[in-house]
Amino acid sequence: MIRITPHISIGEAEVREEFIRSSGPGGQNVNKVATAVQLRFDAAASPSLSEEIRRRLVDLAGPSRSTAEGEIVIAASRYRSQRRNREDAMERLVGLIRRAAARPKPRRRTRPTRASKQRRLSSKRRRSQIKHLRGERPDEE
Repeated sequence: MIRITPHISIGEAEVREEFIRSSGPGGQNVNKVATAVQLRFDAAASPSLSEEIRRRLVDLAGPSRSTAEGEIVIAASRYRSQRRNREDAMERLVGLIRRAAARPKPRRRTRPTRASKQRRLSSKRRRSQIKHLRGERPDEE
């Protein structure tokens, strides 16, 4: 089990790993060894996540990291070793799910104060006056 939060954990069977050749650093090793990791997590079919978290997760992942079927794909090729790329991808997936699990704070509508309205209007009047004074003067010819 992969612990996400104290209340959420996903099974290791829900995460699939695929190793591919990396385009990053590594010299000749890059051409021989598949060190990059592509992590796939099927969020749409995961029994560990609620519908609300699932929806936020797909939204957070965006079109670049999620498929139309609701699968999250994370590619990691930052490091030269397969193990470190695997850990990096897993950390990024866990971080993404944690962010999705945090319920966003609802926005409270506010009104500008009377003083802030007056400050805004007086600065607009000042600016208008400066621009007005730049214009041509009829008495100068």
